[in-house]
Amino acid sequence: MRQALGGAQLSNQAGRRCMSCWGGTRCPIIPADEASCVAVIVRWTGLLIGAGAALALGLLPLLLAPDALQVQRAAVAGAVALLMIVWWCTGALPMALTACVPLLAWPLLGVSGGGAVADLRLAAEPFFDSYTGLYLGGMTIGVAMESSGLHRRIALRVMHIIGTSPARLLLGVLVATALVSAWISNTATAVMMLPIASALVLQMEGTASKRGLPAFATASLLAVAYGANVGGIATKIGSATNSIFAGHWERTSGTPLAFLTYSLAAVPFLLLFLPLVWWVLWRVARRDAVDAEAADTALREQLGALGKMGGAEKRTALLFTCACALWIFGDLLRPALNAACAWNLEAKHYEALVSLSVATVLVLLRCVSWPLFRSMPFSALLLLGGSFSMAAGLKAGGATEAAAAGFSELMGTTASLQMLVTAAAAVLLSALASNTATITLLVNVLPLKLPLMLVATFGCSCDFMLPAGTPPNAIVYSTGRVPLRTMLACGWRLDLAAILVLWAYGCFVIQPWFG
Repeated sequence: MRQALGGAQLSNQAGRRCMSCWGGTRCPIIPADEASCVAVIVRWTGLLIGAGAALALGLLPLLLAPDALQVQRAAVAGAVALLMIVWWCTGALPMALTACVPLLAWPLLGVSGGGAVADLRLAAEPFFDSYTGLYLGGMTIGVAMESSGLHRRIALRVMHIIGTSPARLLLGVLVATALVSAWISNTATAVMMLPIASALVLQMEGTASKRGLPAFATASLLAVAYGANVGGIATKIGSATNSIFAGHWERTSGTPLAFLTYSLAAVPFLLLFLPLVWWVLWRVARRDAVDAEAADTALREQLGALGKMGGAEKRTALLFTCACALWIFGDLLRPALNAACAWNLEAKHYEALVSLSVATVLVLLRCVSWPLFRSMPFSALLLLGGSFSMAAGLKAGGATEAAAAGFSELMGTTASLQMLVTAAAAVLLSALASNTATITLLVNVLPLKLPLMLVATFGCSCDFMLPAGTPPNAIVYSTGRVPLRTMLACGWRLDLAAILVLWAYGCFVIQPWFG
């Protein structure tokens, strides 16, 4: 157990390092001293490339079309967006600081052509979007679950229900992690589930041979990383990428996307893809002979250590259930609320109201510990606002239409080819850049089609191959119990499977249902 707790401490540190964008990200492959040098080189290279590319794109229309003001505004908007995306991808500046670039750029460059006041409003208003409130409330609910231990109880109960045979135990780790990750951040989920999986493996290894259970341990830890990555797909608050997509879609299309509607599109994909993840991991885990009785004993000990639910945990469970019910049945309840209060709430306003109301009650009832509340990633709110502000500037400057037209021609005319290219771009780009930078890029260049954007959003959470690809991957790899060769072998198969499943799912499910 001591080793498991030590692994949790190590994973927590790895998570903080991986999420840090200033001062470099510690690479799990390169030694620490060399990794810091590489990070500095990448950061400065990103600063220079981003600034140079943006300057070239912004000045090009002045040379080729000096009298075309609309073309110049579109080029300037595109240049600022290019600068932000390069800086996000390379970690040249903290992501939250890069997100604030539009606050200066749009008024100074006159991107909308409507004057400084209009440009300032264009830049600042998206930072107060309803999706920012929805995500803030969702983070607070997640922190309350962490403070009370409710997330741990849910995970262990799910694992116990699925079963304790070796194959089912591995499936239980994967499903429980994905379920928790649907409501709290993937990094927090990985940090929480890692000691649970490590403790179970350590207790089972006590009854195993001298060789231990290296294959089963590797598969179990990878199940934590992969479950945390894909579990966030399930709900609009599960990942910042989902909120960026949903906010962009509603702003550009004018069509609301309800909480339940999004989940109806996302959850079936998870039901299709999670068995594939389990199958790939089970091919690794089955190399060890796991004692099913020892697994059952280990899981029961973990459950027994929880004890009875305390007052804070009960209150959190009740309020969390209420929030889920209000979100799911929002399309039925919102018209009645509008009629009763003489309001005109749209779907995103209603969902943000529910999220912030439940979060406020949780804080007032002291279900959220102050240390955990302070540790919340508030910079993610700036990231959301910056993404929305960048999109607003691109639209006002006319760059969105030009980029969408060019990208549409590049992909061809068939819907099937567009789905395949979108899925491949999302999965592969998210392996090289953060998923938030990837989705911000894709939603601004893709044609305004809901099926394509949904496929892109799901694909941004499907990176499995590289240790530094996502925080959960880095956290799990930092334990030292996951060989790089095994992660790469499992990861490339799942990356390829994700592209193919997303392509088929987009063509045969999302397109008919949401096209």
